[in-house]
Amino acid sequence: MSLILILILPLVAAALCGLARDGRAGPVITLTASAAVLILAARVAFAVAAGSPVVAVKDLIAVDGLSALIMVLVALVGTTAAIYSWGYMAAGSHESPRLRLYYASYNLFIFSMLAIPLVVEPTLVWIFVELTTLSSAMLVSYENTQAALEAAWKYVALSLMGAAVALLGFLVLFAAMQVAGGGPYTWSGLLGAAPRMPAPLLETAFLLVLVGFGTKVGLVPLHTWLPDAHSQAPSPVCALLSGIETTAVLYVILRFVPVLKAAPGLSIDFWAVAFGLVSVGTAAFLLLQVRDYKRLFAYSTVEHMGIILVATGFASAAASYGAMYQVLAHTLSKSFCFFAAGAVLLATGSREIAAVRGLIRVSPVAAASLLLGGLAIAGAPPFAVFLGEFSIFKAGLAEGRYVATALLALFIAIGFFGTMRHINRMVFGAADSSAPVRVRLPVSCVTALGAAAVLVVALGMYVPARLDDLLRLAAAAFTS
Repeated sequence: MSLILILILPLVAAALCGLARDGRAGPVITLTASAAVLILAARVAFAVAAGSPVVAVKDLIAVDGLSALIMVLVALVGTTAAIYSWGYMAAGSHESPRLRLYYASYNLFIFSMLAIPLVVEPTLVWIFVELTTLSSAMLVSYENTQAALEAAWKYVALSLMGAAVALLGFLVLFAAMQVAGGGPYTWSGLLGAAPRMPAPLLETAFLLVLVGFGTKVGLVPLHTWLPDAHSQAPSPVCALLSGIETTAVLYVILRFVPVLKAAPGLSIDFWAVAFGLVSVGTAAFLLLQVRDYKRLFAYSTVEHMGIILVATGFASAAASYGAMYQVLAHTLSKSFCFFAAGAVLLATGSREIAAVRGLIRVSPVAAASLLLGGLAIAGAPPFAVFLGEFSIFKAGLAEGRYVATALLALFIAIGFFGTMRHINRMVFGAADSSAPVRVRLPVSCVTALGAAAVLVVALGMYVPARLDDLLRLAAAAFTS
């Protein structure tokens, strides 16, 4: 029942926001629904972590360790972004009809992302991945400027092209299952039939899905929509796009990994490491020359999706756990980074890195948040991203992947330098004015920043036992 409610609540909230006469009702409805979903998702995740997979509808809606982790992260970021949206959108003096559109689309976006880990039928998962594109495109173009509209069209065009390729992969996968004798077309059904499937068909299906959904994940060279969309969308939407949508789609790719490993004589480790390293390396050098601080964090997402894919290719239990910890760390840290970017935009009115100097004197809250977010997402100790990356390095060396591990470490170091070089100038650089005017941020924005900061800092120092159990179950789900 809890899983059904988790899917129903965002739909009800979307309908209420769209039908409300006053756009000011949207924040209340959205936050109430998001908080309820978070509570339900946490309860389900605790049950799964305790060793009890939850099934709502057989062969349709169910969760295990991996899907429970993604579900609770969607709910968590959805709630913090709803808090942030309240003050952020009000600060923009948007008209009531536009606010109704924003909150209705927001809740549809949350629904589509929640459905991805909860639904176990691959073709339906493909449909919900495409629903994330349609619902979020309206959010990307929300500002209704020429740049925002161009970014939205680019996002939709590339995502739909990738969707066609991914759909072909799912059709090949279905054909391979029929050759193996059929069975329930679910993730568990595919895993059971994998030893009887033709290896060439399985490998072809995986590569098609990797390329197709790699567009949504932001893997190089299919990443070009991501910096454009993130530079134009409202900051709470960026937190959802970069913090959790990319991860939710990567989850679908990870679901293929145990299926491929169960097929005799088939290994996808090379493809995972190769695609991952290309993404990490390209993003690292792009971080050095970026001029927009929202694009800075967008390229960081490309980097981190590559890191997780490399860890998947290392194919050990330790690397899998590191990948899951990296998923957790990236989601929380990146959403916080875009909240910080939104605070900087409210304080300065500019997205340009060169135009922001002496931020510590203009808005200490925005400056502290930006600095904390930069350190956290770049991988400085003792933040959670550092622990995830260190675990992946250790696992790579233990598996004898010396060249790949060395390249990964080099690219991450370059990315760290590029990120902190820009942020240091923004926070501490000499301002043009000798007496900058201090700016007060909306209360809801500060509240969301504070809540997200606590999670980012705390998880770098302590992992609760139940969360650790969930991470281990998640890692086991795509390595078994």
